[in-house]
Amino acid sequence: MEVIGLLKTIGEVQVFGANGFRKRGVVLTVPDDKYPQYIPIDFTQDKCDLLNNYIVGREVKISLNLGGRIWVNPQGEEKCFASITGWKIESVQTAPQQDLHPVEQYEPQS
Repeated sequence: MEVIGLLKTIGEVQVFGANGFRKRGVVLTVPDDKYPQYIPIDFTQDKCDLLNNYIVGREVKISLNLGGRIWVNPQGEEKCFASITGWKIESVQTAPQQDLHPVEQYEPQS
């Protein structure tokens, strides 16, 4: 699945546990008909480094996986959690603007 939007935030790399699990989150602003949507997306392990060359405000396309799991609390109640994990990010290329005042090419006279 892919989503296109503007990078609203880019988090720092977080490291968890003895094995050094890495996670880095972004929030993507996705335009909607009436209200913008803010989508939190996590990049994990080596995919954290994909975000190094991006800045807040850039329009990007993120390829992602949706996931979910069930957790049973000590009282026996089931809780469902969803996750959105990015695995690829690329800049969205907008159409180049045409120059309103083209520069004439210089041609030497012989």
